[in-house]
Amino acid sequence: MIPRYVLPAMGEIFSDRARFALWLEIELLAVEAAAELGIVPASDASSCRARAPLVDDAFVEAVAEREKATDHDVAAFVDVVQEAIGAPENQWIHHGLTSSDVVDTALCATLAKAADLMLEALDSLVATLRRRALEHAGTPMLGRTHGMHAEPTTFGNKLALYCLQAERDRQRLKRARDGIAVGKLSGAVGTYSNVDPGVERRVCEALGLRPVPASQIVARDRHAEYLYACASIGATLEAIALEVRHLQRSEVAEVEEAFATAQKGSSAMPHKRNPITAERLCGLARVLRGYALTGLEDVALWHERDISHSSAERIALPDASLVTYYALRKADDLVARLVVRADRMLANLLDGSYGLVFSQALLLALVSSGLSRDTAYRVVQSAARRAYEERRNLREVVEKDEAVSERLGAHELERVFSLEHALANARLTVEALKEAET
Repeated sequence: MIPRYVLPAMGEIFSDRARFALWLEIELLAVEAAAELGIVPASDASSCRARAPLVDDAFVEAVAEREKATDHDVAAFVDVVQEAIGAPENQWIHHGLTSSDVVDTALCATLAKAADLMLEALDSLVATLRRRALEHAGTPMLGRTHGMHAEPTTFGNKLALYCLQAERDRQRLKRARDGIAVGKLSGAVGTYSNVDPGVERRVCEALGLRPVPASQIVARDRHAEYLYACASIGATLEAIALEVRHLQRSEVAEVEEAFATAQKGSSAMPHKRNPITAERLCGLARVLRGYALTGLEDVALWHERDISHSSAERIALPDASLVTYYALRKADDLVARLVVRADRMLANLLDGSYGLVFSQALLLALVSSGLSRDTAYRVVQSAARRAYEERRNLREVVEKDEAVSERLGAHELERVFSLEHALANARLTVEALKEAET
């Protein structure tokens, strides 16, 4: 992943140092577990732990140099570790294990840590969406369908729906984390032919993982579920960001991304304040969907394993984790600092729509007065067209329309064109946020 989208907390989890340190810990835990089972002398296990190398930049470079000869990263790693520990105790490093025992178990532990970071970020985003939804529970605005004016809604209602969706993403990620927090140390094809099952149990317990049946590798449907959870989060963030982009358009101008004093929106046009964060989130969501497809294509492998998944995962899993975490933090900041122009929302609703947003209420009032639905529909449709073309308010038009005025008096029309009446039940969606409380 390019540094632009790497936040330090997640970047460190996927660093070479962290990866090799986890590999080393698994190797040492396996030796110590074998010692507890009487397979390895206890003194040898203690020596392995005591003389284990420090995993620093020099260690990473040593493994990379050794890999030039072995053309195998785990074999190179084992060589460097054994050389540091020295004979004869070093013979127990990687004893009875296959590469995937170490790599897959470490990868699952890493992804569980990454999921924990993303869950923290999701917790914050859900809280921010809830707070701002409650803040704007009574802020009226145009609802739009097909990009066209529809009926009144509230900005809080819109944010509440995103909050509920983000909460569902949180539950999906929790399930994916549970599915990926597993490990295996069962040998070349998963039959424990050269490693005691007790070693697997002890190592996984020490790492906070659950041992699972496996072939040479942990089944990749688990990784696919993890990548889908990332892609689903990306889709939710894209939905929020896309709405911000639409509402920030010059002719709408109902919301605006926070804009710093020294910030520049365009290198050429000084007036520009572009929704750059929202656009970035939409772009990154596309990347995450691609990684989800990669995860699904990695599920089917030859027999007990091949390595066609390996090269793809080295990119997809770290990058998806890094992008998701970055996007979550950016989305949280976007929502937290979003400038909401309630006056513009109200103006667009009441003046910009010419009252057309009340057409359904008018239709239903005419039906209730005794007109057939189709007749009432045609009356309102014709009046709405005149209002739009003549740039007049729909109420003004229908008050002079005998087909309406002879059936609906001033009191009925007041109710039909009442914003308070239209939004009387809109807060129910905001109230549903109680279900998303942590």
